[in-house]
Amino acid sequence: MTESEQPSVPLSTLLADPSLGLRRIAGPAGEHLVRVSTVGTTEIEDPTPYLVGGELLLTAGVRLPRDAEGIDTYVRQVVAAGVSALGFGVAPVHEEVPPELIAACDRHGLPLLRLPPATPFVAVGQAAYAAIAEARNRELREISRAQSALATAAARPDAVRAVLAQLSAHTGAWAVLHDARGTELFSAGPRPASPTPGRVRDLAVRTIARVRARTGPAGHSAPAAAADHQDGTHLTVHTLPGADGVTTTLALGQAATTAPTLVHRQVTGTATVLLALLTSHRYALGTDTHSAGALVRLMLGATPAEVAPALALTGTTENDTTETHTKETEQSWVVVRGHHTPPRSTQAPQPGDDPAQLAALATALRTPYLHVDGAELKALVPSAPAARPEAPAQAAELGWVLGFSTPASASDLPYADRQAERALQRAIAAGVPAVIHTEDPLTVHGLVPAADARDLARTRFAPLDRAGAPGASVLLGTLRTWLSLHGSWDRTAATLHVHRNTVRHRLARVGELLDVDLQDPGVRMELWFALHWLPDEAAE
Repeated sequence: MTESEQPSVPLSTLLADPSLGLRRIAGPAGEHLVRVSTVGTTEIEDPTPYLVGGELLLTAGVRLPRDAEGIDTYVRQVVAAGVSALGFGVAPVHEEVPPELIAACDRHGLPLLRLPPATPFVAVGQAAYAAIAEARNRELREISRAQSALATAAARPDAVRAVLAQLSAHTGAWAVLHDARGTELFSAGPRPASPTPGRVRDLAVRTIARVRARTGPAGHSAPAAAADHQDGTHLTVHTLPGADGVTTTLALGQAATTAPTLVHRQVTGTATVLLALLTSHRYALGTDTHSAGALVRLMLGATPAEVAPALALTGTTENDTTETHTKETEQSWVVVRGHHTPPRSTQAPQPGDDPAQLAALATALRTPYLHVDGAELKALVPSAPAARPEAPAQAAELGWVLGFSTPASASDLPYADRQAERALQRAIAAGVPAVIHTEDPLTVHGLVPAADARDLARTRFAPLDRAGAPGASVLLGTLRTWLSLHGSWDRTAATLHVHRNTVRHRLARVGELLDVDLQDPGVRMELWFALHWLPDEAAE
């Protein structure tokens, strides 16, 4: 334990004890700023070899030098040794505190206390140690409450965000989680003014790079911490310990206007461990026993509707006013489709290869049920039937474009999946971070009876059944993507991962088989509505 972490109490606590009768007669004011960690008694001329710092040093002046120069040397030595305050007991050696000692303490900034004759030195020590013990108990209780709050937060669906919020609440610091490239994944607490967030980010990037630089051949390295103090702002960064010691890719940063205390450091240590667990590969993939059991049942023939109750998350979020996912009849799911576009300036790994990024995305979406294949994402988010999905800002910051379905039952997930895919295509076409599918009855779809619309769509696209390779489904998919991207050949090719000439060839074949001119806006509109009405595109 460092000197700053020694249990201590403010000097004002002892001065406020009426049973001691202590009085400050020299030295600077601000007794609440001076802290005492122990009480020592000495009557030797030079006690400095026996001091460790932080003491309230008591003396009756038995060997105190008689001249002003000697007294000044004595005070200068104990100040250099780190003594917090000097207590002088009057009688029987001195009837009053020597004025030379008062002047020397004022000169060197050492608080000087007068102990009345009726106050034994032992009583001062007992009072100080009792106050220190009580202060230590308060610290332990505060640490315990904070750790309990952090543990509760870690069990929430939005665990990472909740842990950061509790950490900020119990330390008074802005808390932020950065990846190795400096991306701000999550933050909590009042955001400090610029340039503090940028300084925290730079410190986090440098600290992670330093950890990686000393990584051993097996990819193992110990976590590290760093601190910076400028312009009254205290910055700290802790890298998260990776699974089995593997090199970390995340760092917890904090910014506060006061120096971290022992309590703050203990709470931060607990939060660091929890965040490391929550961003581990195991948590990111949601490998809990309920999920594993649901997978086994599904592979052995159970339907999605039968295994869905085992996957539904429980609990509420801060904005929830009613409990959700508690009854099987209330369980619904939102399907999320996503496409990842990393920043051009970085050589970012694929999201599915980065457990930290995967865990951050899972936390942002508030679900462990996601699958990343290269740059493509599929996810299931438990939802209340009437709830409107929300697109998290963190997903866009991580480079994801998302499409959301409306809430659907487990038996309707294929239909919801197609909703999410179409919403994703619209998001890509519009250049926006996310699109949420809506069911609006005040549209042209509501004007045509569903049965008539399906018959019309079947008839309209029936000629594609004669297409041969690559097949009607591929041609329909290409047409749908091309229409959603407003007729852009290049963007359609990029989305489908094919050459633009392949797109042109497929659409030419569509136009030939349907006997239409795809450059005609009216034809495009007609085909777009017909695509929506295809039997496999609408709920039966």
